[in-house]
Amino acid sequence: MKENISVNLAGLANLIPSEEVAALAHKSQALLETVNSGTGAGNDFLGWVRLPENIQAQLDSIEKAAKHLRSVSSATVIIGIGGSYLGARAVIEALSHSFPDKAPKKQHEIFYAGHNICEDYMAELLEVLENKNYSIVVISKSGTTTEPAIAFRLLKDHLERKVGKSVAADRIVAITDAKKGALRSLADINGYDTFVIPDDVGGRYSVLTPVGLLPIAIAGFDIREFVKGAVSMTALTRDNKNPDTNPALLYASARNTSLRSGKSVEVLVNYHSKLHYFAEWWKQLYGESEGKDGKGIFPASVDLTTDLHSMGQYIQDGQRFLLETVLSVRSLADRVRIPQEKDDADQLNYIAGKRLSEVNKNAETGTIIAHNDGKVPVISIQVPALDIFSIGQLVYFFEYACALSGYILDVNPFDQPGVEAYKKNMFALLNKPGFEEAGKKLRERLK
Repeated sequence: MKENISVNLAGLANLIPSEEVAALAHKSQALLETVNSGTGAGNDFLGWVRLPENIQAQLDSIEKAAKHLRSVSSATVIIGIGGSYLGARAVIEALSHSFPDKAPKKQHEIFYAGHNICEDYMAELLEVLENKNYSIVVISKSGTTTEPAIAFRLLKDHLERKVGKSVAADRIVAITDAKKGALRSLADINGYDTFVIPDDVGGRYSVLTPVGLLPIAIAGFDIREFVKGAVSMTALTRDNKNPDTNPALLYASARNTSLRSGKSVEVLVNYHSKLHYFAEWWKQLYGESEGKDGKGIFPASVDLTTDLHSMGQYIQDGQRFLLETVLSVRSLADRVRIPQEKDDADQLNYIAGKRLSEVNKNAETGTIIAHNDGKVPVISIQVPALDIFSIGQLVYFFEYACALSGYILDVNPFDQPGVEAYKKNMFALLNKPGFEEAGKKLRERLK
């Protein structure tokens, strides 16, 4: 039987009273039913709650599409922004070789586009793809979101010129709306294989839809085991009414109790380089879900021990508005041990023979103690292993905890009204039809 991820609140020490966390968890117990029954704000975007069970029927078709793209190409470009690519990238990066182009076992290469509008990035990606036999997965509900729409226009043109329109159509999969939108129309006209983004699942909660599962499968990972991890987490969170043992409720309560004591910034910490993009997904999930109505904890992240030599000084001794949440991976393969040196010039013989992960784990423990001494409360998320089952658990855990935390804050954790502000200004400055007058006003402001 596989171990489950768990939440350890010992690192809150005397900084955040445990009885206050427990009291908030008990007070918030009713929010479990609010989420499960869909009676809270944003309840038309709660399709993700039962995705671990409901997605099972689509796994065969997702695996079939992934197998096809792997058979006709050696690389795939995933086009998307925000939740349309971050979840998949988080999982793929967590499980892939750190140096995929040099890995002993050749991996199907994954590239990403549409997550920025940097000209250099796109120009250099096109240079690389000129010598690649590649396919495309484009992810967009509307097909008109600026960043991915530009990327798809450029890459579709490049692929069609490279292999011809009919061959390109066989190598493009669109994940989009079931019936409407620009991308749906393009897919229907050109005959692309398609998957549907459910109407009741927002982008940042979409990892367990084809949005996340197809790229993960193309990268060569077992999406059934990933979904099994999520299913197992539903029993511990969604279906667990005990406020003393529900890890999502405890985490949501601990972070909100910390906020009420002045900890307005939460730093997600990892001690494993492959978890960098998991933190990027987590930041979007919590930032976009909670940052509204003048409320919310600001989500940040650091990669340790690397950032202990840059951000470590501030975390230890800076302003005391920080809460730290550590992703603590318990079990790692025995791959590197530190050798003995006869002259011991670097004074490291005291750790000769030890695994590198043992040194890293002691750095983690020592840092938590130091940060506690520096009055930084620490929550530890105990992850049994860096495998696809545990990552599946972790995804559903954070999603469910985010919904609870948003409701504790009394915000709608499923909308994102503030995201539209920059888009309107950008459209106006670019003279998009219908925005010309707004563009004139903005240019006057810039004089």
